[in-house]
Amino acid sequence: MADRLVCRDCHRVQGAEIESQCEACGGTALTEDWAGYVVIAHPERSEIATEMEVTEPGKYALKVR
Repeated sequence: MADRLVCRDCHRVQGAEIESQCEACGGTALTEDWAGYVVIAHPERSEIATEMEVTEPGKYALKVR
């Protein structure tokens, strides 16, 4: 099992204890195949969050395969 899984729908990084469903969006497409990592604290003031269409603070993968 990987250290972290990423939701293919919202790109939110999940802990390894999450096995079936994204805790942020409820999506079930979780993957170990991802690259890059960004922590967004204030999405309303972040250009990266705007580009990624992120509205909630959290940890996100930049590329999900």
